[in-house]
Amino acid sequence: MFVDETTIQLIAGKGGDGCTSFRREKYIPMGGPDGGNGGKGGDILFEVDKGLKTLVDLRYKKVVKADKGVNGKGSTRNGANAENIILKVPEGTTIYDADTGLVIADLTKDKEQFVVARGGRGGRGNKAFATHNEPAPKFSELGALGEERRIKCELKVMADVGLIGMPSVGKSTILSQISSAKPKIGEYHFTTLNPNLGVVNLKDGRNFVMADLPGLIEGASEGAGLGHKFLKHAMRTKILVHVLDMGAFEGRNPVDDYKKIRKEIESFHDKLKTKKEIIIANKMDLENAKKNLEIFKKTFPNLPIFEVSAVNKEGFTKCLITIANLLESIESEDLFKQEEYESYIVYKFQNDRPFSIHNDNGVWILEGKEIETLFQMTRFTEDEAVLRFARKLKGMGVEEELERLGAKRGDTVQILDYVFEFKE
Repeated sequence: MFVDETTIQLIAGKGGDGCTSFRREKYIPMGGPDGGNGGKGGDILFEVDKGLKTLVDLRYKKVVKADKGVNGKGSTRNGANAENIILKVPEGTTIYDADTGLVIADLTKDKEQFVVARGGRGGRGNKAFATHNEPAPKFSELGALGEERRIKCELKVMADVGLIGMPSVGKSTILSQISSAKPKIGEYHFTTLNPNLGVVNLKDGRNFVMADLPGLIEGASEGAGLGHKFLKHAMRTKILVHVLDMGAFEGRNPVDDYKKIRKEIESFHDKLKTKKEIIIANKMDLENAKKNLEIFKKTFPNLPIFEVSAVNKEGFTKCLITIANLLESIESEDLFKQEEYESYIVYKFQNDRPFSIHNDNGVWILEGKEIETLFQMTRFTEDEAVLRFARKLKGMGVEEELERLGAKRGDTVQILDYVFEFKE
């Protein structure tokens, strides 16, 4: 089964909890802290497997969850890191954030890897908090939560050349004649429902990969018919080869067909608009082909056109040599502009606060990634851990900002789903 699109929920592993422990040995009544750190939670990463041609293995994985890191133990025993989960995908897989639509990764090379959801760090044991002033801390951290995100995987076939055109103009027949590919061919529209790939070998030793892409109809750029399926696979190609039925079989008009194809291409993406193109005038063995070709050349005098008859296996040699020469002159390029990728802020202005506060019906809502992570990693069953949490908030300026905004002692403060009382 050919699957080229799927959506998955990823939940990276939580970090293991740190341990609060003290040495308890005979003749050592005042043993120091020896609680170990928790292990890191498992990452979820994607890896390219050249042997895969479809995303079918991911289709039924609605949720992928990595394991939690192992908790720390006494005697300074650190917990083990959890195993990472590796999801195998074909070459040409693009991973998007399903909520923002931004590109997370574009995987095009065999064995290429990318971490999409990172596991949480392990909590520190009480030994890690021991200092000269506080040699016996009675608290430890919980493990941090792993990243959770909904992603969309989309496969765009990796081909040098894409055969495009209206349904039943002969694309599959051409591919079967010039390569070893064996696409399904039939005398009805949309015989080709999925891309077919074939390697074209020239007598001079050169070769390239050609894809027969699903047929196009008017409105394809807006999703009509097999529109988006066809157009997204065309994105990967370096050259677009327009196949036209010059014999006007089934009442086709080559001039109108070409105009419709160009309109859909230009509407879908700027990258398609500027790709090199070649015209294959197919079915030149039919009665009206020569006359239709003359009209087409007058309408589009600057297009490179090659006359072929796929049924009679005629006219391909010069066309294929031209395509090979053109491919050698084209460099590979990224499909996406830099601003379409996710970006990660690696600096922080000194004046920026790592939190925000707003009042909702008398409740002060405190938000911010740094504060929420600190909250999730605090073990509130330990008094010293609670005091440390309060000191950290004060150090960030939370108390000062609450007072500036008008909060009074005894007011309600909320972090995530938890409610506290604002007090000294």
